[in-house]
Amino acid sequence: MERYFEEAFAKVNTTILTMGSLVEDQMQNAMKALVERDEALARRVIENDRRVNVLDLEIDEMAIECLARYQPAARDLRFLTTAMKISSELERMSDLAENICERAIELNAEPQLKPYIDIPYMAERAGIMVRESLDAFVKADAALARKVIDDDDVVDNLTEQLFRELLSFMIENPRTITRAIRLSFISKYIERVADHATNIAELVVYLAEGKIIRHTIPPHAP
Repeated sequence: MERYFEEAFAKVNTTILTMGSLVEDQMQNAMKALVERDEALARRVIENDRRVNVLDLEIDEMAIECLARYQPAARDLRFLTTAMKISSELERMSDLAENICERAIELNAEPQLKPYIDIPYMAERAGIMVRESLDAFVKADAALARKVIDDDDVVDNLTEQLFRELLSFMIENPRTITRAIRLSFISKYIERVADHATNIAELVVYLAEGKIIRHTIPPHAP
């Protein structure tokens, strides 16, 4: 029975990583579709969201079966509950990649408002957070998870800077308002991806240390 138990856990872990890799691809392709104004790629990203949804359901089903069949306790129980929550966070990230592509398709109908430099950079930083949060999950590395949590401030600051720039476009020329708002939406989607990576990192701290740190005040906060 122990062998089957270990195999079931390994399958959950592998599926989480497969899902994470697919979500990373979704985000990268969403940015490529935006920057290159590639509507066909944007529509492929939107279509591929279904694959992420399927993996999300598979993880839930596998975890629930493990809970029912093996009745794990302590760390094993934390692993399964954490895996289910992580899959939910990844599924939401894929939804956000889909949202980015929807806005990118809309933006293609008008001239480009500005060079896309800051938005891809934001997406790159958020992507690093996603990758490191999953690495932390695999290694049960609470220190790396806490780094991801701290890095969220960088993406938040970039979002604020971009909003101020887009606001200036709208004030100076009302004809840019629609495009600026869509770009602002995209920056908020990226910020939310970073937030979901932060949520995964908080779950990893729970997995590694048994500490629930969500909704708590960081030590450096006033």
